Amino acid sequence: MPYEQTEELPGRVKLHLPLHAQEIYLAAFDNAWKEYADPEKRHGKETREETAHRVAWAAVKRRYRKNPRNGMWEEKTAG
Repeated sequence: MPYEQTEELPGRVKLHLPLHAQEIYLAAFDNAWKEYADPEKRHGKETREETAHRVAWAAVKRRYRKNPRNGMWEEKTAG
């Protein structure tokens, strides 16, 4: 199901990602939810929800990285 606001995101997303990353996650999830409504567009036997979560995490990882020292997600810097 699509999310309308960051407060509705799964706990693991809200607990670990900064607000801006949560907003990226929400937008990517909702877009993927619409885009992959047709099972023929999904990989293997993934559900619509699994696909949308996978796409959302990929979108977050384009802008953020998990710091290996403290486990916190932080925005990537240029260069």
